[in-house]
Amino acid sequence: VQADGTDGNCVTFVLHDEDHTLGNSLRYMVMKNPDVEFCGYCITHPSESKINFRIQTRGTLPAVEPFRKGLNDLMGVCQHVLSTFEVRLKSSGAFS
Repeated sequence: VQADGTDGNCVTFVLHDEDHTLGNSLRYMVMKNPDVEFCGYCITHPSESKINFRIQTRGTLPAVEPFRKGLNDLMGVCQHVLSTFEVRLKSSGAFS
């Protein structure tokens, strides 16, 4: 991840080897934060696998904070989905 920005509360993060799967999910998680004024992403070109992910916050909150929280929250959701799937798979006896 690279971060470009002259102001700490408005930063563009460059995510390499990623696509819409992470971009849209992470945008959703970051936008749940009421201190985030703007959050969006774009894929620079279809042949490049990188995302420009921009966050702008209100006040003095550094943009890296909602970015970090969004990533952690998204990992938590993914872990919950995986755990629920594994429990249901075991209880169905599919791999008994």
